[in-house]
Amino acid sequence: MSQYVAAEPGHEPGGDPDGETGHEAGVLPLARPADSFRMLWRHTSGQRGSVTLVGITGLVAALAGLVAPVVIGWLVDVLLAAEVPEAGPLDPAGALWWAAAAVAGAGLVAAACAWAGQAWLARAAEPTVAGLREAVMDRALRIGSARLDGTETGDLVSRVAEDAREVSQAASTVIPLVVQSLFTVVVSGAGLAVVDWRLGLVGLLAVPMYWTTLRWYLPRSGPVYRQERAAFGTRASRLLGGVTGARTLRAYDAQGPELERIHAASAQARDLSIGVFGFLTRAFSRNNRAEAVVLAALLGVGYLLVSGGYVTAGAVTTAALLFHRLFNPIGALVGMFDQVQSAGASLARMAGVIDLPVPERTARLRGGALELAGISHTYDDGTPALHDVHLTIGPGEVVAVVGTTGAGKSTLAQIAAGMVAPTAGTARLGGTELTAADPVSLREHVTMVSQEVHGFATTVAENLRVARPGATAGELQAALAAVGADWVAQLPHGLDTEVGEDGHRLDPMQLQMLALARVALADPQLVVLDEATAEASSAGARRLDVAAAKVLTGRSALVVAHRLSQAAGADRILVMEGGRIVESGTHEQLRAAGGRYAELSRAWFGA
Repeated sequence: MSQYVAAEPGHEPGGDPDGETGHEAGVLPLARPADSFRMLWRHTSGQRGSVTLVGITGLVAALAGLVAPVVIGWLVDVLLAAEVPEAGPLDPAGALWWAAAAVAGAGLVAAACAWAGQAWLARAAEPTVAGLREAVMDRALRIGSARLDGTETGDLVSRVAEDAREVSQAASTVIPLVVQSLFTVVVSGAGLAVVDWRLGLVGLLAVPMYWTTLRWYLPRSGPVYRQERAAFGTRASRLLGGVTGARTLRAYDAQGPELERIHAASAQARDLSIGVFGFLTRAFSRNNRAEAVVLAALLGVGYLLVSGGYVTAGAVTTAALLFHRLFNPIGALVGMFDQVQSAGASLARMAGVIDLPVPERTARLRGGALELAGISHTYDDGTPALHDVHLTIGPGEVVAVVGTTGAGKSTLAQIAAGMVAPTAGTARLGGTELTAADPVSLREHVTMVSQEVHGFATTVAENLRVARPGATAGELQAALAAVGADWVAQLPHGLDTEVGEDGHRLDPMQLQMLALARVALADPQLVVLDEATAEASSAGARRLDVAAAKVLTGRSALVVAHRLSQAAGADRILVMEGGRIVESGTHEQLRAAGGRYAELSRAWFGA
């Protein structure tokens, strides 16, 4: 994308300051489950040794868990017969001590495995989640603002923050429990069959009952959790919009309607979460029914087998304890399905951003004129913005664009900056199409500054170095001097002053001066100013107009002018209406022509 002076977020989601995009804000795509897990597998490439160790410790812990049921069953037989058949007479008190020691030792082994598994899992999970979060941000920055402008701001924020946190929590809490539960179910089921094959067959009665629960649960759970995560994203978008737009809401006394929209989004998220809880409760009740039925059958069959002399009471005790040991793991697996599904939905949302295509752009730009030929543009919802626009800006020429709201000015500026690909026509700089230009080359040649500039929560120096990371302190001072930002020297620590919410607060004029200083530092061939000095007060506007004029000296420029005083000094002025250029000429020529510009000029400058 073009150097948007450090990605200045120039427009509201789904629109632009000129009010001309017209398309509704949507959401970013979701990845398919298979694609999500392939992406996750790629990001665990450096952590697979730790993942293997997590599996090994889980298996050992599950085997250690068999010791208690087996020892208790053996102890029952010892207490009943006062001897172990193959080992000769054994004192019951001694057997009790041996049993206690075995159970304690197995507990220590299981605890050690749990600790080691958690440690290795943290080593594997945290770097993986961090890599996913960084990949989402990297792709969001590389796909360009045009793609992001068509989405809800909160949707991307939710994927980077809430969804990443959901995946991280699943990795640290859910995955260990799921892995341990799976090993416990497999090992305990095998142990039940080893104790007595008939008791093992009785235990198999639980399989169709559990399977029925899963058949009921799984098809319904995915859509439920996807809706829940989407509702969380909408809620985040509403809250973010309310916070960032608080001043505008207060200015128009529009807090009430916005609070109602926030309340509606929050209520939808709340109702979906309550519905998920009720849904999960119904699944648990089905599991409890299966457990009660099969445990009763196991004890009943065990009684008959003991009465017939086929098995000992200790064997039935061991079998019952092993089956009872399945309750918590199976309940955990079903109970964790909501978190697994929720984490899976979050992973799909992150992968949906990571998998967004980024066009291969390798062309190198060179100096020359900006040529827009036959440019037309229509937004996704079918709203037309530009119609057959032709424009050439020669080297060093400054062209201003004026017009009413919705005339197409900002869309034209975005296309000229290479940030939006036109629906029809071509935009070339020095004969090379902007949409085919390598992003690095595009940043070197084109810089755009919008009305809503951004100040990063760091020092003034680092805010400037966004345009040129290796700039020296002297170069930063020169850029500030070029735009008349002498106020920086009066800050508590000069260039090293921290600015932002936790530091020194900059007013709109100062932020816009920093944005213009970034342009001077980047030294591009073409500058696009989209109402870049519109937010300042009258006194500040004059200073910004002077600063902008200095920055544009010797450079080609397309200036979307908020004030006619800024347009009057341009080499050429374009008047736009309804997505078309209706007038073109110098300030004097257009005033003399008596057309639309002359009307605007008389209203602005007087007769």
